[in-house]
Amino acid sequence: MAKGYNSRGFGPMGGMGGGMNMNMMKQVQKMQQDMAKMQEELAAKTYTATVGGGVVSAEVNGQHQVVSVTIDPEAVDPEDVEMLQDMVVSAVNEAMRAAETDAANSMKSITGGLGF
Repeated sequence: MAKGYNSRGFGPMGGMGGGMNMNMMKQVQKMQQDMAKMQEELAAKTYTATVGGGVVSAEVNGQHQVVSVTIDPEAVDPEDVEMLQDMVVSAVNEAMRAAETDAANSMKSITGGLGF
């Protein structure tokens, strides 16, 4: 058997050609760099959702942290605190979904839909 070749006769060290592996490694490295850049960009973004006709709004960042909640004073009804609580939860959840959707779309654009 020739030195550096495996029993199947494929290239050195059993690979199917060093160039193919180097191209793949370069693509993976570029994808990692693109993903790191995308994560930085997403972390800097904010997403806002408004519910109840504008009486409650929530803002989250790309790291899925609540940045602010704004409540119109007219929405504060001591007799119906439960509705206000529901609107706050709804606004926060809607803003989180917007952040997740943006992150998923950004990831898909980098990975080409490979499902990472």
